Amino acid sequence: MPQTSPQAAVLTELEPVVAENLDRHVRMAKEWHPHDYVPWDEGRNFAFLGGEDWSPEQSRLDATAKAAMFVNLLTEDNLPSYHREIATRFGRDGAWGQWVGRWTAEEGRHGVALRDYLVVTRGVDPVELERARMDYMTTGYDSGDKTPLEAVAYVSFQELATRVSHRNTGKATGDPIADKLLARISTDENLHMIFYRNLVTAAFDIDPDEMMKAVAKEVMNFEMPGANMANFRKNSTIIAKAGIYDLRLHHDEVVSPILRTWKVFERSDFGPEGEQAREQLAAFLIGLDAEATRFVASRERMRARMAAKGEVPIQV
Repeated sequence: MPQTSPQAAVLTELEPVVAENLDRHVRMAKEWHPHDYVPWDEGRNFAFLGGEDWSPEQSRLDATAKAAMFVNLLTEDNLPSYHREIATRFGRDGAWGQWVGRWTAEEGRHGVALRDYLVVTRGVDPVELERARMDYMTTGYDSGDKTPLEAVAYVSFQELATRVSHRNTGKATGDPIADKLLARISTDENLHMIFYRNLVTAAFDIDPDEMMKAVAKEVMNFEMPGANMANFRKNSTIIAKAGIYDLRLHHDEVVSPILRTWKVFERSDFGPEGEQAREQLAAFLIGLDAEATRFVASRERMRARMAAKGEVPIQV
């Protein structure tokens, strides 16, 4: 994908920051093994090898936990597409290339661990899961024509959003093993977020206007990478109603803390274009906050109605 020369120049200037943060990441990251988080003694053959195929009563997960685990795993499955996205924009040479490889290797563990857990515990229908994987990976993920700065802004928010989603999914399963596994995956996602967030901090000092425009665009147009998978809207609604990931969490635990770290609304070094982008972002956040408030109020009314009928609302 062609890069504009100002963007390419910023990437070159960021190379020492990438190297520094890659070293920091390697120091902070702890080795872990997917097989340690899978209760292998629960496993047994399926019908193909003379055992028993999956049936719904075999799962310890409720409908909400199944939907969340399904979406989280399929999202992780599209790793080849994500690798292509960042390798195309950041390059495969030098510190950028080393990071692309390290990030891809770490992310690869997530899908392995989640799938092994779900298949061994029979948490979801493995046939449905495999068909959905084939469909989603065939479609792939394409973020469009994001510039390198837009891409690094996007992944700063996306990695934190994924951390929040995984962590709350673990709690929603009601299974201590799944909770530990998803907490471990969330730790990886948090370190990835810090890496990208630090790069954006440095990029703001190099080219504040371009970085501000990129951040505003990505916040205002944000969607999770799994948005194009089959049944995403249905499953994301289930996930939101349970409080696993919703607009309130997106505003309060993802967008707002990252913007505060970058001191977006405190900086005084923007030109006209940067100022305009910041003003647009500020207006958007007011609307996002209002929409999140309406959603939470609606959800509380729904839960109250369910409670009045003697039903137990699902929530994290």
